[in-house]
Amino acid sequence: MKKALILDLDNTLFSTPSIGDELFADLYNLFEINGNEFEGDLEDIKNDINRKPFTVVAKQYNMSQLLYEESLQLLSNLVCNETIEPFPDYNEVNKIGCDKFLVTSGFPKLQSSKVKLLGIENDFKEIYIVDTVMTNDTKKKVFESILHDFNYDASEVLVIGDDLESEITAAEELGIDAIVYDKLNTYKNYIATPKISDFSQLQNYL
Repeated sequence: MKKALILDLDNTLFSTPSIGDELFADLYNLFEINGNEFEGDLEDIKNDINRKPFTVVAKQYNMSQLLYEESLQLLSNLVCNETIEPFPDYNEVNKIGCDKFLVTSGFPKLQSSKVKLLGIENDFKEIYIVDTVMTNDTKKKVFESILHDFNYDASEVLVIGDDLESEITAAEELGIDAIVYDKLNTYKNYIATPKISDFSQLQNYL
């Protein structure tokens, strides 16, 4: 039996695209006005902003320094005021009798507002927001801290998330078991790591 679960937030506990158009309306407008300040298709950028850290998206689409800085100014002060709810199967997580940690990357004000609106603050032993813009922190560093601070062996912990290049890779590099939560069926042909689409399936990996 695992002693601890480490969960991601966006697209793991709730659907980020469900609020993206309203939440990022000003950001999308900024991109439309400055269409020559990045490479690639705007719709692709919108999709990726709902799935990946902004720093990753900015680099992927070769955003100009000016557009990057203007975007950061918007995002740093952004809070979520939309109506959001956890995925229906999230209740299955609370039925599991072990420690739970929430580790999410993003802008602190924005991520904190999402957690508050979801009403999940008290479901976790600790909540970590990894600010990849203003700090050199990474999810891997946070995972290492959790193992050390709470005296877990890597074999006693399970990481669940949707980002193959973030929490899933970080877990695997530390020898922690990981599961891809693919509620939105993003990784249809992915088989390298165990994959679930409903938290009721977690029981098979504990």
